[in-house]
Amino acid sequence: MTSNHGSFDRTPIRPDRVPRIDGSFAAISHRFLRDGFWASLEHHELLLYFLLALVADRQGMSFYHDDRLAAILRLVLDDFLAVRAALVRKDLIAYDPTGHRHQVLSLPAPPTIASQARNDE
Repeated sequence: MTSNHGSFDRTPIRPDRVPRIDGSFAAISHRFLRDGFWASLEHHELLLYFLLALVADRQGMSFYHDDRLAAILRLVLDDFLAVRAALVRKDLIAYDPTGHRHQVLSLPAPPTIASQARNDE
């Protein structure tokens, strides 16, 4: 069966492999791409943001220790700390050093790079 939404055929290519939510899952707002957050981040910032979103609970909280996150990302600890600091500065995550807790935050206003791109169009 073919769905007709505009000119796109939205029928799954492999209907036997449609993802199902069977327990926990990660969610990232479409605004992340549409509003320019993707374009505003460096490679390792993207990796850390997506990893934290992937391991977060429904409130955006994750409890992995720094050394474990750095190992998963294949980063030395100093590089990991710099990447995390960049995401905190960009208001995308919060960090509590006393409890080794990270929180993926709701998205702030679009980054400057995205606002400029929209105004140029």
